[in-house]
Amino acid sequence: MTVKEKILSGKTYLGIEFGSTRIKAVLIDDSFAPVASGSHDWENRFENGVWTYSLDDITAGLQDCYKSLVTDVEQKYGIIPETYGAMGISGMMHGYMAFDKDDKLLVPFRTWRNTITEQAAAELSELLSFNIPQRWSIAHLYQAVLKGEEHVPHIEHINTLAGYIHYRLTGKRQVGIGEASGIFPVDKGSYNKAYIDKVNGLLKEHGFDKDLNGVLPQVLCAGEAKAELTEEGAKFLDPSGRLKAGVVLCPPEGDAGTGMTATNSVLPKTGNVSAGTSIFAMLVLTKPLSGYYPEIDVVTTPDGAPVAMVHCNNCCSELDAWVKMFGEFAALSGNPLDKSALYETLYRNALKGDTDCGGIVAYNFLSGEPVAGAESGRPMYFRAPDGSFSLANFFRAELYSAMAALKMGMDILFEKESVSADKFTGHGGLFKVRGVAQQFLADGLDSAVSVMKTAGEGGAWGMALLAAFAVLGGGKTLPDFLETEVFGGMECTTVQPDKNGSEGFGRFMENYKKGLAAQYAAAK
Repeated sequence: MTVKEKILSGKTYLGIEFGSTRIKAVLIDDSFAPVASGSHDWENRFENGVWTYSLDDITAGLQDCYKSLVTDVEQKYGIIPETYGAMGISGMMHGYMAFDKDDKLLVPFRTWRNTITEQAAAELSELLSFNIPQRWSIAHLYQAVLKGEEHVPHIEHINTLAGYIHYRLTGKRQVGIGEASGIFPVDKGSYNKAYIDKVNGLLKEHGFDKDLNGVLPQVLCAGEAKAELTEEGAKFLDPSGRLKAGVVLCPPEGDAGTGMTATNSVLPKTGNVSAGTSIFAMLVLTKPLSGYYPEIDVVTTPDGAPVAMVHCNNCCSELDAWVKMFGEFAALSGNPLDKSALYETLYRNALKGDTDCGGIVAYNFLSGEPVAGAESGRPMYFRAPDGSFSLANFFRAELYSAMAALKMGMDILFEKESVSADKFTGHGGLFKVRGVAQQFLADGLDSAVSVMKTAGEGGAWGMALLAAFAVLGGGKTLPDFLETEVFGGMECTTVQPDKNGSEGFGRFMENYKKGLAAQYAAAK
């Protein structure tokens, strides 16, 4: 059967992921290879002290992304898709969308990027003896209650971005368990009942008497398909009216879960590093952690296995700004370079730099970075007067800085919890230039790092795989399905840590930690 015939007969699977700077759609067929894609670029806004996207941004972005996908299908195959075998929505995890009984959004969407819930996160973590990060939905809800915000008495439901889009498409308030684990701690396929009882009691003490069991969205595991695209949902996604209702929707997942899926990192002792606007590492655990740490989140795979997650708010944005500036210089010199060539040139040249960056240290904090103790961000760099200041060293320092805070968090797992990994797999924009950031990450984590040829597809492809699993799983577990059906013959490159590189990265980190005091002062 040709790809065109598969599209016409609904044997394709659509994943749409809302990233921080881009909404991406990937369509795959039953061989799990991408056959079409679409995208929409967008930017969050900093309004009234809150990082947000408006509902208009969300709606217009989704519709434009889908239209872009349809255009790609039409250009490649001469047809317009009207149905799919299944589809799924993914988004930036965490955050806070609060709705009243009429489904009116009560306050602007508060994204994961906000660090405004310090008191709530600390009190909840102490109450539960379980790390509740500032960006988790329950921390946002409790902080709003603590502050006595006007909207709190009107709250009927709260949701995440992916959960909200899923609701608009299906009328069902559902999230996948991986997404749910960034809303509230989970256990045995749902929210942790003992923790729910404790937090319900705490909220009631502060005047919020609604039961969290009704306020939070329902939890589903990967493979459970309990929703379909409604007529209203089809028109919401595709205002042209060509898309038909009835498409199966798998549970919406967070970008952490789609990243694990896209890198086949759902078995114990496998890990992945997702690197884009933010950077986070996931490592599937063999046993619970002995303690809890503010730098470590405990979440789950899309099928509910426990995962240690180190999440850092900042990764590529400052790096991208420097690339753009060098692009401006190239244009001024009369030798303009396209975007891909710029990245390739600057990244590859960084390989020639000193392994410790010649005494140069960079901080990429555009926003707060809790793992590194930075309450707010100021991008900056400094260098030793007797160091080696070169383009290669400068850019190597910028690349190191994209993963330095992540290393601080991962070192807790390696050193305090004696956790080990069989492999890490990298994906996301940082790894598009083959072998550069991949080698630096291997040196920094002192671990082998693999990158698959699908690294640039990222979470939208992972979401499409989860949609396919919901209807093609055939009773297999998610790990079995991915291993036997999807990744068996996948092209993959693996690099090993270099001894000199690891030692140099270690020296860079010593300087990085010593200079954090200057970062904190600059932010004030």
